Amino acid sequence: MNSVEPIRDIQIVYDIQDYLKEKNVRDYVMFLFGVNTGLRISDILKLRTRDIRDSKGNIKSHIELTEKKTGKDKKLKINSDIKPILKDYLKNKKEYEYIIKSPKGTNNPLSRQQAYRILSEVGELFGVDDMGCHTLRKTLGYHYYKKTNDIAGLMKLYNHSSPVITLGYIGMDQDKKDLMIEKLNFVRKR
Repeated sequence: MNSVEPIRDIQIVYDIQDYLKEKNVRDYVMFLFGVNTGLRISDILKLRTRDIRDSKGNIKSHIELTEKKTGKDKKLKINSDIKPILKDYLKNKKEYEYIIKSPKGTNNPLSRQQAYRILSEVGELFGVDDMGCHTLRKTLGYHYYKKTNDIAGLMKLYNHSSPVITLGYIGMDQDKKDLMIEKLNFVRKR
């Protein structure tokens, strides 16, 4: 299995959002949720309406969950830019409904495999090599780090134990290697 990289070009992130919004609103929300929260796809897929919306129909300020992979409790702010999108998307959903529902069955979450297929196909359309479920999570980290250089904050967000792991995870190692090769020149200039 190939390792996935973040989407480095923010314009492609916006283009994918526009495409998915027109093609399939569920997939659009899944993509938006991933790049705006940094949650693993397994945690996104298990979310229900009640995890995001309060009893009055408003979007909560934070999501509280137990991470599927680590078993750790996590409290994560919901970005204010996606709140109106989520409110509109969830307006006709029952509290018990999964937010990213499978078309199969009455109320089943989309499978991780199907999420991967959706993201992989979108990646091909937009020239993003090896796009997969972790691409969304890595994209948030990559752009946050490029903007802030806050490695400690990303380590906390991802529950990583070292900066080396986090920098490698978000693709900064690859960027650094690319830059090193670009700076080297062993071709004689004539």
